[in-house]
Amino acid sequence: MKETKQIGIYKKYLREHLSKKRYTHSLNVAAAAVELAKKYDGDSDKAYTAGLLHDIAKEMPVEEQLALVKESVLDVSEIETKSVPLYHAIAGAEMVQKVFGIRDEEMIWAIRWHTVAAGGMSKLAVIVYLADLISADREYKDVNRMRKLADKSLERAMCEALRFSVGDSVSKGNSIPVSTIEAYNEYIRYKKS
Repeated sequence: MKETKQIGIYKKYLREHLSKKRYTHSLNVAAAAVELAKKYDGDSDKAYTAGLLHDIAKEMPVEEQLALVKESVLDVSEIETKSVPLYHAIAGAEMVQKVFGIRDEEMIWAIRWHTVAAGGMSKLAVIVYLADLISADREYKDVNRMRKLADKSLERAMCEALRFSVGDSVSKGNSIPVSTIEAYNEYIRYKKS
């Protein structure tokens, strides 16, 4: 990925507004997104940028995140307005527009859906969603399995990621946004193939 002046501006902003750990995660997601984009004929530049900026709002004060969520026009469900861990994706999609003037809808929606997913996501949104799960800094129990699935098929990796996400939410007694259920229903057919 060629370092452009604009990428340098994004990195400077992130270094100033995120912890070192979160900044490193952002770099790792950007790198994973580029690899997936190359493998699956996606736009590497958009993948890098959306991956880099996906957690831009993650460490903002919750009240500021919620304010951005409430003013968003990006199809925000009532469930998402009541779940603090979901705020940052919506707030981040709003921020990249306000702070950097990003108008590319595919990148905005990729950032917006990176936590909950949705039916009908673009290839870029799928790439960012999976890159967030398989980035080099991730260490959860099945991360290597997820990396292998993502290396074989975006669809099968999404199926497994969503199956896990829905199951985890159910086991914790959490509400599940309709967009996540729609994504699950879209990708579950790949479990059978």
